Amino acid sequence: MKKTLILGASTNPARYAYLVANKLVRKGYPIVNVGRKKGEVAGVAIEPADVVYQDIDTITLYVGPQNQEIYYSYIIATKPKRVIFNPGTENSAFAETLKEAGIEPVEACTLVMLNTGQY
Repeated sequence: MKKTLILGASTNPARYAYLVANKLVRKGYPIVNVGRKKGEVAGVAIEPADVVYQDIDTITLYVGPQNQEIYYSYIIATKPKRVIFNPGTENSAFAETLKEAGIEPVEACTLVMLNTGQY
């Protein structure tokens, strides 16, 4: 299965990033958790955004637009096939930048996509 990077990973069970991490792992997807706070989600450590992975298929975004800019170059350097802008993370300017870099921006809810077989 293709690897997913969760940007904005959280150890808080009430957060969608936490729910998605666990759902992805249960469905057999390998994940990378990237966030500001240390911890572990779904058996995978949360890392800072300093290691650029080259085998990421999807980045699912859980960082609001006001805090995304510091991750722009990291996301583009990772070269995922797509970036999912979950509700509340939509950013049309960055979506255009991704398109120009050959990365598909998707406005959707990762949890819904997983639950409906659209992931």
